[in-house]
Amino acid sequence: MAAEEMIRGNPIDGVVLLGGCDKTIPSLLMGATSVNLPAIIVPGGPMLNGTFKGKMLGCGTDVWRFSADVRSGKMSQEDFNASERSMIRSKGHCNTMGTASTMGCIAEALGMTLPGLAGTPAADSRLLQASHDSGRRIVEMVKEDLKPQDILTFGAFTNAIVALGAIGGSTNAVVHLLAIAGRAGVELTLDDFDRIGSRIPLLVNLLPAGEHLMEDMFRAGGLRAVLAQVEKHLDRSAINVTGKPLVDSLKGAEIYDSTVIATYDKPIQPEAGIAVLRGNIAPEGAVIKPAAASPHLLVHTGTAVVFESIEDFHARIDDPDLDVDENSVLILRGCGPKGYPGMPEVSNMAIPKKLLEKGIDDLVRICDGRMSGTAFGTVVLHVSPEAAAGGPLALIRSGDLIELNVPARTINLKISDAELAARTPSAATMESLAKPTRGWERIYVDHVQQAHLGADLDFLRGASGSATPRESH
Repeated sequence: MAAEEMIRGNPIDGVVLLGGCDKTIPSLLMGATSVNLPAIIVPGGPMLNGTFKGKMLGCGTDVWRFSADVRSGKMSQEDFNASERSMIRSKGHCNTMGTASTMGCIAEALGMTLPGLAGTPAADSRLLQASHDSGRRIVEMVKEDLKPQDILTFGAFTNAIVALGAIGGSTNAVVHLLAIAGRAGVELTLDDFDRIGSRIPLLVNLLPAGEHLMEDMFRAGGLRAVLAQVEKHLDRSAINVTGKPLVDSLKGAEIYDSTVIATYDKPIQPEAGIAVLRGNIAPEGAVIKPAAASPHLLVHTGTAVVFESIEDFHARIDDPDLDVDENSVLILRGCGPKGYPGMPEVSNMAIPKKLLEKGIDDLVRICDGRMSGTAFGTVVLHVSPEAAAGGPLALIRSGDLIELNVPARTINLKISDAELAARTPSAATMESLAKPTRGWERIYVDHVQQAHLGADLDFLRGASGSATPRESH
């Protein structure tokens, strides 16, 4: 809303939007799309590669990994602190294929940046030149009257979903793309992600799904090289900010290091796009990132260990008496758009300390919230409808049998329909899902939509509002 009103409220004909970390690029795209003035995105770019004790460090991803090592006794607190200082060695956002890097790539795949800009390191002088070029181009876009809604067609979102699968991007891109499409008046659904993305191979060998970092991807040919490999899946009618088809910008793109960017016929993983799951736990859908999950857990049945809130989780997860083993399924609810409120990145729950000490580093985890794009594990996210909106997640009890089958795209609570219909949320569940009574939180909870619709405010969907403010003097 802030971006939208800043664009609408100022006497401008076009706008260059500078975005970086996680939610900034999607929020700028949402605001610009609603106002529909000529706009161009300049991503701020990732930080340079970090190293610690001779090994490459990925911002975010190695924080999760090292945190588990500290809890299990494999790493000292002193080394953890030293690794933090070694990890951030320049300006820029996270250098893994987290949400920030993902959305920079998505902005280019949507057509909202100049070609070849995604992944340019923040400290690289070429980003300054690209910024100058973007400033020149926005003047031309104003003269051409080339607006976001001319670019953000269904074909553009098709290309973004293809890119998302090929780069092994963040699950957060799903909810962001749904929200941006909602602002553009484009009918995009979760089913489109599965239909389009499920057949796209993973081509980029970056953390958290691989080994390298964004600086390496840029050096290896960047997003243009990736998109050139999946060109046959792209919508050829979709244009970018040049006013020309996106596919035209891929001519001459090359891979310079096949250990970082794989070819289409020799992918890192086949059909590794984000999977959409449905079942009696998630009637409107949930998502999982197979590329970052443990293969042996993609088909799994185990008993539920339920946590009512993130506070409940932190209080009990390392209790030696917690009834949990390597087959358990951790359930965290009350973390959706309405329930928290705000759908925080808490779904990648820490593994219980007593299991870490046995060498178990992943469990199936299910939540109505989100997780950091830098995170990894077999995590089912964005469960919709969420517990606070009356979703079945609120009815699961510890000890229930949960069945996950990613190849079949299902996630189910193994009880009869009659028993599920007869259940009601416990008093503890109802208490944890209490609704805010005043202020912005109350307005937000009253109007935010569910994850499968993009978790935007209902009154902001659809291209709306005047680009020109009324007289105020």
